[in-house]
Amino acid sequence: MALHAITRANESAPRKNLRHRIEHASVLNNELIRQMKEAGVVASVQPHFIISDVWLEQRLGAQRASHAYPFHTLVQSGLILVGGSDCPVEPITPLSGIEAAVNRAGNEAVTVEEAISFYTRNAAYASSEENMKGTITPGKLADLVIVDKDPRRVPASRLSEIQILLTIVGGKFAYEAKS
Repeated sequence: MALHAITRANESAPRKNLRHRIEHASVLNNELIRQMKEAGVVASVQPHFIISDVWLEQRLGAQRASHAYPFHTLVQSGLILVGGSDCPVEPITPLSGIEAAVNRAGNEAVTVEEAISFYTRNAAYASSEENMKGTITPGKLADLVIVDKDPRRVPASRLSEIQILLTIVGGKFAYEAKS
């Protein structure tokens, strides 16, 4: 229904740079993914649900559940994915979501770099703030974290164990680990 409404809005009042987003873009078949791409929709996903949605097949049935959390397919289709936690339902920590997306069973896992982009560059794009944040680039806000390990070198099953040492928001220190 949301995709239908976005498509109709795009047709009846076309505008440049609208970034419609579908929250909880979780159960998507190839046709829905194609339509989302055509409509320029941003897919907001909550990767940690992979871990907590133990009831998925029971509630949706095997056929529909097989279409759940198609992260790799979404990335390959060229859709912009934004990662979120749905806190307080799930842990607010992006590293937990990154770990879940990277360890996605089957052929729907994404790379560490792709999962990190869900929470950084893509999130800035979705809110039309890519010229202000989302990447570490001169002239942009200094919103970043310093971590104790390189996520590209940590075993995929241990990404959520990476420690945040420092958080900087808008160039100001917002958090510093005690050690």
